[in-house]
Amino acid sequence: MPSRTLLRGLRARLVVGFLVVATVSALTTALLTYREARNAILQRSQDIAVNDLRAQVNSLAPELTVPPAQADLDNFRVQLERSGKSREWDISVHYRGVPDSDEGGLRRSVVIPADLKASVEKRHVPAFQRIDRGGDPWLLIGMPVRQSDGAASALSVYAQLPLSAEESNVEALVTAAQRGALPVLILAVIPALLAARGVLRPVRGLRQAAGRIAEGKLDTRLEVKGADELADLSLTFNDMAARLEESMAELRRLESNSRRFAADVSHELRTPLAAMTAVTDVLDEDADSLDPDTASAVRLISQETGKLARMVEDLMEVSRFDAGAAALHPDEVDVAETIQKTLQARAWQKRVATDLPADVRARLDPRRLDVVVANLVGNALHHGGEPVRVALKTPEPGADRLLIEISDSGPGIDPEVLPHVFERFYKADSARARSEGSGLGLAIAMENVRLHGGTLRAANSPDGGAVFTVDLPLRHDEPGETGAEAAGGGKENDA
Repeated sequence: MPSRTLLRGLRARLVVGFLVVATVSALTTALLTYREARNAILQRSQDIAVNDLRAQVNSLAPELTVPPAQADLDNFRVQLERSGKSREWDISVHYRGVPDSDEGGLRRSVVIPADLKASVEKRHVPAFQRIDRGGDPWLLIGMPVRQSDGAASALSVYAQLPLSAEESNVEALVTAAQRGALPVLILAVIPALLAARGVLRPVRGLRQAAGRIAEGKLDTRLEVKGADELADLSLTFNDMAARLEESMAELRRLESNSRRFAADVSHELRTPLAAMTAVTDVLDEDADSLDPDTASAVRLISQETGKLARMVEDLMEVSRFDAGAAALHPDEVDVAETIQKTLQARAWQKRVATDLPADVRARLDPRRLDVVVANLVGNALHHGGEPVRVALKTPEPGADRLLIEISDSGPGIDPEVLPHVFERFYKADSARARSEGSGLGLAIAMENVRLHGGTLRAANSPDGGAVFTVDLPLRHDEPGETGAEAAGGGKENDA
């Protein structure tokens, strides 16, 4: 797998691309050089052969008897072949009106092409042609003989000579090119690596800088070198990082102001709410002695004052979580006993069925566990259906996790609600502006579970109803923020 990743890397692709370009360039240059060199070598040999044959014909033709007998033509052919021994050519002599002898034609079964013969004997111009015989190249030359006054004669001379020596020179040239190609490709790797390094260094720096930005180090900047496209990219990245740092600073400032405002408002409301609660308690005691309309108004004011007081307490709790001031005070507790106390304190024993094995001990913050259970059970009672069940899962031997399940017998959770149930002030029914709770209960429960280093999940049971699962570590000696992400969703964020 690493090798495949390496081959897909930018460095490997740059080197391979550089080598491909170098290979294509070398092959193209070699092919063009081969073609031009081959043509030049063959053309040079061809020109020399034609000139030599013309010189020999012009030297010996004046001595030929006109009109010649067959013996004169054979003698003329023999003289031409002897004069060209260094070239190893074969000669054929033709005279119009004199039949060809058995020895007067080209040997080795070579037939003079008709177009070449027509050029020589009818148009009286020299002609030549390269032919292939058994895989070997040969040169075929046709030469008309002219009279001393320049007029065309009836005599024609044909010659063929091998081009094996020239072909050997061409093959030697190809072999040399092949042998030189490998070192060239090997040497091409060096500039390819240098080029890849020059390109990848700023790219690698950009990747590392982006990683630091992702880690929250918004003051990260790139060093700008040169004036090319990579330098422009570095400048753009630095500008983006600077703007992002400014935006994040502004967002943090606004968030801090928002948290401080919520905390200050909640704190300032506590004193008047305490006084209002005391007054409403007194009015509640005397409500029976008042007329029905006044008694109804007094009870309504008392109920709404209690809701407002609970919401203020919830807002203050949330503000402590946001400010990182929520502290965990773990203690060795009997989990079943702690859950029972939570239910008894709210008089929920008859409305909630329990499955709480004894002797399950864990190191938890009892106050925060009470908040978690109270919010989840209250949410199930208000928005689910009775009976509500609380089950404590006995950990397996050696296990380090504790599971608490709170389920109800209601209609379950709308799948569209699940992703949002732990959001603050979320309402499952958007048409309903108010509810019995503050809309913060499940959010507070989640924050308390996360503070323990646990998770809170919500789902629908196959048998119907909603199921909230609290997953907590059995031991948590130090308070922190290592809680895992709360998964799933639930019903209204109300408790």
